[in-house]
Amino acid sequence: MTEKQKELSILFVCMGNICRSPTAEGVFRHHAVASGHADRLHIDSAGTHAYHVGEPPDRRSVAAAERRGVSLQDIRARRVSDEDFERFDHIIAMDEGNLARLQEQSPEHQSKVRLFLEFSSSGESEVPDPYYGGAAGFERVLDLVEDASRGLLETLFTR
Repeated sequence: MTEKQKELSILFVCMGNICRSPTAEGVFRHHAVASGHADRLHIDSAGTHAYHVGEPPDRRSVAAAERRGVSLQDIRARRVSDEDFERFDHIIAMDEGNLARLQEQSPEHQSKVRLFLEFSSSGESEVPDPYYGGAAGFERVLDLVEDASRGLLETLFTR
């Protein structure tokens, strides 16, 4: 594998790792497969808090993703570890609060940590947490995540 073809690792991060970040992991993987880049990527997700470690994604996230042909079935919640800052090339936060927590956890890896919607054409800066809302919130998350996933893939593979 040439340097240009090396595997890139991406970690998507939200608070509990049951709504936004597993949705981002699943959607990004789905788009990576469709674009032919999946074999060059290691994709994972985690949370800044340990509220749901070992649990599957929220059933509403799973249902919304499945309606769009995206599976979240094999994903289990975990907390971001200090080792993740060494292992991953890109650590992608869903919102400003989690971005700040990641930056505090590992100040020496600031260059790896970014907001997901930096790659979106939506004009928004944060993927809103749908946990306490209704079904429309999960659909909105998917809309934003799909757009940002396409933008991130384009950024990674058109340099």
